Amino acid sequence: MYKFSSLTLAALVVAASTTLPSCVASRKYDELQARQTATQRAKEDLEKRQRQAVAELQKANDELAQLRLDKKRLVNDSTQTGNILRKTQSLYGELNDSYDKLLKNSDRAIANKSADYDKVAKDLARREAELGELDVNLKKSRTQIDQLNTDLKTREAKLAELQQALAAKDKAVNDLRAKVNNALLGFKSNDLKVELRNGKVYVSLSEQLLFKSGSTKVDPKGQDALKKLAQVLQEQPDVNVVVEGHTDNVPITRGTAGMQDNWDLSVLRATEIARLLTVSGVAPQRVTASGRSQYLPVAPNGSAADKALNRRTEIILTPKLNELFQILDSNSAASAGE
Repeated sequence: MYKFSSLTLAALVVAASTTLPSCVASRKYDELQARQTATQRAKEDLEKRQRQAVAELQKANDELAQLRLDKKRLVNDSTQTGNILRKTQSLYGELNDSYDKLLKNSDRAIANKSADYDKVAKDLARREAELGELDVNLKKSRTQIDQLNTDLKTREAKLAELQQALAAKDKAVNDLRAKVNNALLGFKSNDLKVELRNGKVYVSLSEQLLFKSGSTKVDPKGQDALKKLAQVLQEQPDVNVVVEGHTDNVPITRGTAGMQDNWDLSVLRATEIARLLTVSGVAPQRVTASGRSQYLPVAPNGSAADKALNRRTEIILTPKLNELFQILDSNSAASAGE
């Protein structure tokens, strides 16, 4: 074993006491330097991530502005798309508020970097998912709008076709009225009127022109009027004819010519006129005879003059509307298929 003298041991103690504090101070300095470097790097990393967040916010705002422009271009915003847009706008408002709060409290954000940035990352992921959903819905809406535009053009074409058919029908009715009016110009206006009502031509013939009181046989003057009318109708094969007999409210004498009431009188008169029209050349398939008795008066039956107005026969001329009905049927079929 080695043995040290007192002098040697003292020298060792002095050397150790001077060397040990110097080593400890150097190690603490290195540790502090390392911590400072790590802190500086963390700060730089946070600032970089903060700049990225601001850039992403600007990008999100730019995308929102573009989405708003796209929204204005949509012809018809569906309820679902509108709700999604409003929801997205609200979410972007929340996102902007979150970023404003983050920027104003950067020191606290740095101190709590992990929790705050995890939350921001989740928010951004959620917003990106919602933007993707919105983009899908916008594409779907554009497809629906394109289909609506196609349907609208089809319906506009059908409407134009229908309007053309209606115009042709109106022209045919007006032409028919003019021809009937010209054919019957020689008769008194009190006995015969030609009117346009509800898209039909009404030829109203008074009892005085056609029949003697209580009779169902047409007088010669009335026969002349019916022949002239029949000549016009022969030139108009696409016109249906309805003959309506009307009476006043005075009951007939029971048993008169086998009639029981005004129903019989109105029907028999309408039938007689229909027969004369067909004899004069109008196809029977086009003619309908009906009696309305006293129940469709044109005057209140309060005086002899009013009753005379109610004792009349109306010949209603209606152009056939086959083309118009075909258009309406095709529209109905198209609507049912949608």
